[in-house]
Amino acid sequence: MFKTLDDASVSGKIVLLRGDLNVPMADGKVTDKTRIERLMPTVRELCEKGARVVILSHFGRPKGQRVPEMSLAPIAPAVAEVLGAPVAFADDCVGSVASDAIAKLDDGQVLLLENLRYHPEEEKNDPMFAAKLGQLGDLYVNDAFSAAHRAHASTHGVAKTLPAYAGRNMQAELEALEAALGNPEKPVAAIVGGAKVSTKLAVLTHLIEKVDVLVIGGGMANTFLHALGTDIGASLCEKDLAETAREIMAKADQANCEVILPSDVVVAKEFKAGAENEVRQIASVQKDGMILDIGPDSATALAQRLETCKTLLWNGPMGAFEIEPFDAGTVKVAQAAGKLTANGNLVSIAGGGDTVAALAHAGVSDKFTYISTAGGAFLEWMEGKELPGVAVLEK
Repeated sequence: MFKTLDDASVSGKIVLLRGDLNVPMADGKVTDKTRIERLMPTVRELCEKGARVVILSHFGRPKGQRVPEMSLAPIAPAVAEVLGAPVAFADDCVGSVASDAIAKLDDGQVLLLENLRYHPEEEKNDPMFAAKLGQLGDLYVNDAFSAAHRAHASTHGVAKTLPAYAGRNMQAELEALEAALGNPEKPVAAIVGGAKVSTKLAVLTHLIEKVDVLVIGGGMANTFLHALGTDIGASLCEKDLAETAREIMAKADQANCEVILPSDVVVAKEFKAGAENEVRQIASVQKDGMILDIGPDSATALAQRLETCKTLLWNGPMGAFEIEPFDAGTVKVAQAAGKLTANGNLVSIAGGGDTVAALAHAGVSDKFTYISTAGGAFLEWMEGKELPGVAVLEK
């Protein structure tokens, strides 16, 4: 178990809040405020309870240098806009610049400190730097699950110098992950898609021990189909991983985990929007054909299979969803999962960059039980790795 804001007394205290404000920017403006919005419940709660809130974050990869275009200064107005209250900014995250700005805060006010990664010691988890951060506050709250797989000074080191708690976003994430793999309601299905098996090897190996049904989609499915001796034509495929794919299927068999691959596919001769395409049974893909989506029969069968499951973990699309009409398989399965969730028949947890975009495209972002915006941290958790930024919060 980990400590949450319910365990913390924050009135009149300076709270160092580690957020993830590494948001997309264009022309000096924030173009997607999702990560800011996810941080706000914790900021608001701390303010309402009379804390002085000091937000720490990284931005980009300045590699220990002051890179002006990686300053967090333009983010402060965006945070203030979402919060609906002023947010002060300090031009450094340690030393007198930071401590002087903190000294000017009243209870319930918010300050954003400059990019942590302007200091090379941050990514090295330097104990002296972590101590300098710790000296700025009375307690520490981590609400940046997306950075929890990194043992950096602001995600790990500082939590050892101050009383440390999980923020509401971190708490929601950890509770969702526990519901998906820690102590899930069975049967559990996992949908793993995406282009390459090589990037998801550890995920697949870990999941076959944890889930009852493993659905493999996207370009990854081609590698598995090829490993089974199926001719996949000109489709994306990691042929050198055929033996690995066979090993995964054999291990799944031993673990009583059912592996589902597509039975029919959507095939085209070129990868572009509106390309001429046809549905083919998996055994009849032409030599110059590229598999770009699961077929309608496979999508229908998957939607029906989900009706027999209680928990779903989803990472990666079924096909090339970003280009129509190769989004149909992903959309159909996503909408089925969304409907089952909305009706209270399924707990659905999804994560990973492409997955977030695919579920938004399918119009089901608000129907899933939980959608994680963390990329690397979500993937490492799916691999069964301990996340340093989470482990340090445990009671």
